[in-house]
Amino acid sequence: MQRIIVAPSILAADFSRLNDEINRVEAAGADWIHCDIMDGHFVDNISFGPEIVGIVRGLTNLPLDVHLMIEHADHYVPRFVKAGANSITVHVEPEAKHDVGNTLRQIQDAGCRAGLTLNPETPFAVVEPFLDKIDLLLIMTVHPGFGGQPFRADQMQKVKRARSLNDKIDIEVDGGINARTARLSIENGANVLVAGTSIFHSRDYATAIRELRGE
Repeated sequence: MQRIIVAPSILAADFSRLNDEINRVEAAGADWIHCDIMDGHFVDNISFGPEIVGIVRGLTNLPLDVHLMIEHADHYVPRFVKAGANSITVHVEPEAKHDVGNTLRQIQDAGCRAGLTLNPETPFAVVEPFLDKIDLLLIMTVHPGFGGQPFRADQMQKVKRARSLNDKIDIEVDGGINARTARLSIENGANVLVAGTSIFHSRDYATAIRELRGE
């Protein structure tokens, strides 16, 4: 069984005291910091860009897990590498408007771990040709763009399928992750849990993180 990694999503943090929020989740036992990048085109929301990722890089030594929910990710990858990303995940859907294979190579050639993700509506078969070319597979358990959506349990079939095909990559879930849905995700083969609301809206970050791991 792979180690369970908890990656708090700062999209749910209080940005007016971001330094304190990051310090708190780090002290509470977070493994990675997850950065959701949205451009208002690929998803119907805008979050933040490489400048904020660079600021976060200066606040923590934890790995920065950057999820690009944007068009033309290949154009922006160098900026996020420079900002300090440790892993960069891009979308497989054609609406993301990039050559998936080339972008994955671009990320790895820059010294980052390369991830690929798919939306709930996207068939798993679309990512299968890339499973031996990535370090991380992100299964969205909500439609990307906004926090606080209910968990899509039907996506567990993708998690289970991915784990059966590759037992070496990290399999990450993002969307509606709490103690209950984390347990279901882990049972199906996920080992990286992205959680925003269930951590940053809790009273005790350490307890929330322990509960996600099932401790």
